[in-house]
Amino acid sequence: MKWNEGAMGDQTGKVAIVTGSNTGIGYYMARALASKGASVTMACRNPEKADLAMLRILYEFPESEVSVSVLDLADLSSVESFSEKFASEGNRLDILINNAGVMIPPKSSTKDGFELQFGTNHLGHFALTGHLLPILELTEGSRVVTVSSIAHNPGVIDFDDLNGERKRYNKWGFYSQSKIANLTFSLELARRLERSGSGVSAIASHPGYSATDLQRYSLFWRFLNLFVAMPAKRGAEATLYAATEKDALEYPYWGPTGMIEMRGMTGRAKINSKAQDEDTARRLWEVSESLTGIRFLTEG
Repeated sequence: MKWNEGAMGDQTGKVAIVTGSNTGIGYYMARALASKGASVTMACRNPEKADLAMLRILYEFPESEVSVSVLDLADLSSVESFSEKFASEGNRLDILINNAGVMIPPKSSTKDGFELQFGTNHLGHFALTGHLLPILELTEGSRVVTVSSIAHNPGVIDFDDLNGERKRYNKWGFYSQSKIANLTFSLELARRLERSGSGVSAIASHPGYSATDLQRYSLFWRFLNLFVAMPAKRGAEATLYAATEKDALEYPYWGPTGMIEMRGMTGRAKINSKAQDEDTARRLWEVSESLTGIRFLTEG
């Protein structure tokens, strides 16, 4: 399928949130949506960097509607504050892109005491989606797009040690755990929305191997970026397809389809069987509700 950002249709009138959009693929998602007429909220942890990114978009597209709002996914109180602020300013949300993430940092914890990668990449977005679901339900044809990774393939959700306290910390293992959690969550959310008769769609995507600041903790991967990675602008395309195209609703997971899905044109991405296990998905959902205190108004 030869789809790129230029093929994206007019988004005028739509309201979108893109988490982690001050840099990398998130920036190009926000930029593309704004360039096509959507009103975009750049939900970012660092407001100074986000403001600069917003100004870059406004310089290119002076008529676009772009704003910045502080969101720290590693702090559930920040997730709640962001959601309350957004809800107080309107009753429409067409596109929620759960994009922000951290990758292989030194062992550390969120403000609420969760392992940083699982807490930020999965639990933060789980809570955000739960808070915003009532507004998504008010918007006809709305979508939640959660960004996973080809790193979900080796991922295993260790329910006995979600915070890495019982065994030696493996930063790659916990990154993969967070990414299979992202995909498992998206698939389970889609099932629950369908059972409840909701008009909201849940889709997942991945950027292949794209050169972004996500690799900042690894000298090896930053070096490899120079030779193997796709530009971040290309890495954003699968998510934009999932967020905007009618045909994207026919399949739950989109990404590059070239060599081991690291690069190439957007298409149907492979879903590891572990992410499709419904017993695991239900358990992850229950644990996530317990840890975040967020309950979705969807059927189990």
